[in-house]
Amino acid sequence: MKIINHKILWVVLGCLMMSALGVAQDKPNIILLYADDISARELPIYGSTVWSPPKGGNSSDMQYRAKTPVLNQLAEEGLYVKTAWAATVCGPSRAMMMTGRYAHLHKWWHNSDKGKAPNGKGVWNLYDSSPHSIAHVAKAGGYATFWAGKTQMDIEGFQFDEGCFTPGEGSYNKAIHTTDFRLETRKINGKKKIFNADTNKEIHKKSYVQSGWYWKPHVQLMNYPGTNKKLVWWPNTKKSKKEFGLNTFGPDVELDFIFDFMERKQEEKEPFFVYHTSHLGHDAWDFLNPDSGNKWPGTPKISWNGKAYSRTLPNVTGDNGIYNTHATVTDSGIHHHINYLDYQVWQYMNKLKELGIENNTIFIFCADNGTSGYGKSSSISQKGTHVPLIIYAPGMKLTKKGMQDVLVNMSDMLPTIADIANVEIPDSYEINGESLMPFLTTDKPTHRDWIYGYHKETQIVRGNLVLKDGNDVWYDVSKTPDDLISFPKIKDWSQVSPAHRAERDQLLQTIPQFNLHETAHDAPENGIGKIEPLKKSK
Repeated sequence: MKIINHKILWVVLGCLMMSALGVAQDKPNIILLYADDISARELPIYGSTVWSPPKGGNSSDMQYRAKTPVLNQLAEEGLYVKTAWAATVCGPSRAMMMTGRYAHLHKWWHNSDKGKAPNGKGVWNLYDSSPHSIAHVAKAGGYATFWAGKTQMDIEGFQFDEGCFTPGEGSYNKAIHTTDFRLETRKINGKKKIFNADTNKEIHKKSYVQSGWYWKPHVQLMNYPGTNKKLVWWPNTKKSKKEFGLNTFGPDVELDFIFDFMERKQEEKEPFFVYHTSHLGHDAWDFLNPDSGNKWPGTPKISWNGKAYSRTLPNVTGDNGIYNTHATVTDSGIHHHINYLDYQVWQYMNKLKELGIENNTIFIFCADNGTSGYGKSSSISQKGTHVPLIIYAPGMKLTKKGMQDVLVNMSDMLPTIADIANVEIPDSYEINGESLMPFLTTDKPTHRDWIYGYHKETQIVRGNLVLKDGNDVWYDVSKTPDDLISFPKIKDWSQVSPAHRAERDQLLQTIPQFNLHETAHDAPENGIGKIEPLKKSK
């Protein structure tokens, strides 16, 4: 596909971002923070009257309202999108983000419903179905690349230079030498049962096999300088082994290695792309409180004084499932996870200032699907698809600011990064995303006419006036309800405007090209064939 007129774009980007020393850099750095299971309604900027309390469901209790002063400021000084959509659950959403494509091409229909590879063996890897991935695009544009956090897929074929994975690859249902914070399956009398490896007790509550990614996490480094293997378990030095333990919080480890990477690349004068797929927002087994039934394990306590954050140093003691946090860890709740993300974004901003690259970095904050217990894996209305999206680029002459009442899809991130990196995607290679750069940098008033999501075999699509959810229920979305989802249902099309009906007809015409779950569920027998390479835009 053709992206946009690159001559116009690069007039804008040419004077885009200057370092604190006044030295121009060829390209702006890009940080994409992709949070986990966070609906747009959880962030105060979206103005929802309800949000998710610790036990799930709807609530207007202010004690469970996230507080995000830093993200609020970035949204106001940069911009945020009123209606940004992903798929309804993490695997397909991450596939959409990393490929710029929908499931009819990459075949990741749902976490538990993925197309087979051409040989019929195993899941079709994203880098095989979609070789021009977000990592390949960034590399083609001359970027050093770093992937931190959650992977949820085979990482082998992506062109990330380095990585810090929590949990590390290969720790699923397997013991590693650094930590026993994991739930694993064991065969008892011929039946598989789940055990907590930390307590050696069977789990009777509903849960799933997992390696710990919050406290005392399973951390693996990829291609870290000074190591002689592609993947090594961390801690791997005398200092890190001494410091690692119950007080180690996985999201902190991720950010430490991201900042190390940023420092090295800035020193080398090499633009970088950071793909930070944080677990924050995702529910998990609470190893520090194994009998509590907490949905979202606590985070280190933080405090905002109106100008800066302070963080309480965690002090966790104990063993074998009996722990004392000494009041240094929050109680359960997704609001604490979002607060901690805000704290980490504050750390990002401080690091960019420290390195002198605040005005030469584009920062994007978004999430992969709706909140667990509310929207995750739901195809009702836009419960599962509606996610936050904030773009902050202080050195870029953005033509938009604050809240933008436009339609954006997570597939749009890949072609947007291609434009920033000055990379042209071949016309013969189908991309479903659309670059945001024309909207961000010109007087273009809108971005998309419609957006699309999916949940297994169901199709979810909306425009500015109407929405069809996965249950084939139609809604009038011309006005936004207080809870962001309770749109009026359209039961009689004669009672809405001709414009509503015209948009419905347009949306119905878009669905067949994507609705291939039944007829083309798996990879084509001969794969994808020859693919033209990425090119530098002229």
